[in-house]
Amino acid sequence: MYIFNKITVVPQLPKSIGRLNEIAGNLWWSWNTEFLRLFKTIDVDLWEQTKNPIKFLKMVSQEKIEEISRDESFLQEYNQMVKNFDSYMNSQNTWFDKNYPHNKNDLIAYFSAEYGLDEIVPIYSGGLGILSGDHLKSASDLGLPFVAVRIII
Repeated sequence: MYIFNKITVVPQLPKSIGRLNEIAGNLWWSWNTEFLRLFKTIDVDLWEQTKNPIKFLKMVSQEKIEEISRDESFLQEYNQMVKNFDSYMNSQNTWFDKNYPHNKNDLIAYFSAEYGLDEIVPIYSGGLGILSGDHLKSASDLGLPFVAVRIII
């Protein structure tokens, strides 16, 4: 039999936890691992199997999502994580903002063969990757307009 198409069905997030996808798709979670506890709360077995927020959100059951979206303690923790994420992402008090207020549209391309971001994202093999990942984290904290470019040979 010839398979010519593939359909992927993913759960729909209720509005009350709708930003899980956005934050999972941002590398902020790689240095704010308390965010990852939310996934373990939703489905501990699936989390232990995937340990990847994007993959997890594609595989978790709609029933688990609906159930957790009504859990007050989960929502309280989720809302705190969203608040922390927004505070970090919207910070106007970074080193770059203070020292280069007129360069907001500049971009710095950072080329590396590998980035050691987290063991969940296995695109590094050693020291260079860890160093590159550390540079990205530092650049983010400083508010530098960095764009990471991975060189694949």
